[in-house]
Amino acid sequence: MSRAPLFVAGVLLLSGCGGIQSALDPAGPGAARIGLVWWLMLIVCAAVYVAVVAMLLWAIARRRRRAVQGGSPALSPEPRRERRIGQVVGVGVALTVVALAVFVLVSFQIGRELTAQAADPTLRITLTAQRWWWDVRYQDSVPSRSFSTANEIHIPIGRPVEVVLRSVDVIHSFWVPNLHGKKDLIPGQVNTLLLQADRPGVFRGQCAEFCGLQHANMALYVVAEPEEDFARWQERQRRPAPEPATDAERRGRDVFMASSCVLCHRIGGTIAGGVTGPDLTHVASRLSLAAGTLPNTRGHLAGWIIDPQTRKPGSNMPPNVLRPDELQALLSYLETLR
Repeated sequence: MSRAPLFVAGVLLLSGCGGIQSALDPAGPGAARIGLVWWLMLIVCAAVYVAVVAMLLWAIARRRRRAVQGGSPALSPEPRRERRIGQVVGVGVALTVVALAVFVLVSFQIGRELTAQAADPTLRITLTAQRWWWDVRYQDSVPSRSFSTANEIHIPIGRPVEVVLRSVDVIHSFWVPNLHGKKDLIPGQVNTLLLQADRPGVFRGQCAEFCGLQHANMALYVVAEPEEDFARWQERQRRPAPEPATDAERRGRDVFMASSCVLCHRIGGTIAGGVTGPDLTHVASRLSLAAGTLPNTRGHLAGWIIDPQTRKPGSNMPPNVLRPDELQALLSYLETLR
């Protein structure tokens, strides 16, 4: 059986939202407020639609009834009928103005509430978008305790986390529908967004602004977990890469260090210090590869290393020419990076 369906099923099972990426299934206060505006607009617009259709059907039925009775249209309008039509039109215009005013006021109030939330001062994340992946850096007042990951954000449930949004190339847009609305990442400009989840789960996010060839394959996951689990995850991420325990793993590390991988990727505790590509210190613990494009399994990792352009054309990951024994040793080493 293919491992890809297992990856998808695993994400769905872990997700507190049932695996549905939907703004109508809010898992945080931001998405809940936005969902309120959506439902209000749906109800009002549905009521207007029903009223318009009802009046149209009434007018058609009235016209047919007159035709059956043999009546003919009046050559001059009746003053009473004209006044009645004017009153109906006036009421319709007034209701329209009231509905639009309610939409404006509710949207303005929701926007104020979203920006007025206080973030947790002990947890700040810098999210940097680039074609076509997400760099995630957890800031700390002690620089040595800061760390980076990629295409995956972990947050504790019940705590509003400030996410600082940056872009290094073109305009991107960060959107996790179950947790919050969209926010643009613009080169040369810093935006912020408060992200909070009220229940544990794995929530899919994506770039919501067309940014080039692989825009559709620029996803990420937000993992919301209890405070204790999040603290353990943080401590694991701060550790350097573990030392290889077997000959195959040691050979795999040598293959990595002797290749061009070290020019783009970083592995904590080694000489690999590249910053162009994702930090690989704990790559084996992530849910996906290539920004949500592939499940993180040995087979998909092998294909991604050897021929990334087939799986994600246009990405900055170059192909790597490795002998089969070198590839297997490299995979064994990368699988230890948890």
